[in-house]
Amino acid sequence: MGQTKNLKVSVIVTTKNEEKNIGRFLESVKEQTYKNLEIIVVDNNSLDKTKKIAKKYTSKVYNKGPERSAQRNFGAEKASGTYIIILDADMELTSRVVEDCIEIANSKNYKVLVIPERTTGQGYISKVRQFEREMYMGDLTIEVARFFEKKVFFKFGGYDLNLTGPEDYDLPYRISKKYEIGRSNEYILHHEGCLTLKKLLYKKFYYASMGSVYARKHPELIWVQGNLLFRKAYLRNWKKFILHPFLGSTFLFIKFLETIWAVSGFISSVGILGFIRVVISSFK
Repeated sequence: MGQTKNLKVSVIVTTKNEEKNIGRFLESVKEQTYKNLEIIVVDNNSLDKTKKIAKKYTSKVYNKGPERSAQRNFGAEKASGTYIIILDADMELTSRVVEDCIEIANSKNYKVLVIPERTTGQGYISKVRQFEREMYMGDLTIEVARFFEKKVFFKFGGYDLNLTGPEDYDLPYRISKKYEIGRSNEYILHHEGCLTLKKLLYKKFYYASMGSVYARKHPELIWVQGNLLFRKAYLRNWKKFILHPFLGSTFLFIKFLETIWAVSGFISSVGILGFIRVVISSFK
C-alpha cells in the first residue's frame, strides 16, 4: 500500500433510532484492515439507545437534522480525513472495503468510488430485493457512490439539502460531469431485515414524494432512474429470469406495484399537471 496508509479516512454514518443496527455497523468499521480512520456518527434525535451504543465506539457522536442530506454534510464538515465514506446504519462493511477504496483511488486517481452492495435479510421480499440488486452490479446509473475525496465533495457543495433519497444519485451525477467515477472490488452488506411489501411500497411512495426537486433538476435522468419497469439491466440479465422464473415474475409484479406507488407519491407532491410537465420535459 506504500504511503497510502498515511491517508486518513473518515467513516460517516447517519442514524435515527438504529439501536438494532448501529452496533453491527460500527463493529464492521472497527474490524477494517485499514486502520487509519475515524468514525463520525450524526444522529437525528433518536429516542432509543443509538447514541449510547455509538459512544462505545467513538467520541464523535453528534445530533443534527432535519434530514439525511443535512446530517451527511454536517458529518463531512466534522471530518478530518483526506477521504470520506458516507454510509447508513443498516449496512455492514466487509473487512477490506476501506483498504480497497484507498488502493484504487490512489492507483487510478479516482476522486469518487462506488462500493457495490449486496442485500441480505429475512423473508421472500428480501430475496426479491437481492435478485434485483444483483442486476445493477456495474451499472453506475443505479449504484450509489459513497467514497469521496473530501475536497471534491465540498467542491461540488456536498449533498443537496432540498433532496431526501435522490441525493444519493444527485451528487455523484454532478461530480461525474468532471471526474470519472471508479468502483471498488469489495462490497457492502445491506441488511434490510424482515422486509415486507407494505414497507417497500411505503418507502417508494415517500421517496417519490420527495423527488420532485430532483426530477426538475435532472429531467434527463427520469427514464433512466425513474423508470422502474423497463430498465436496461433487466434485458442484460435476461438469463436470470429464465433460471428463476417464479422469482423473476414476482420481481416484475412488485416493480409494477412500486411504479404505481411511486407515481402516486410524485403526484401527491406536484399534482397531476406538475407530473405531466415533468414527463414532457424529460423528452426534450
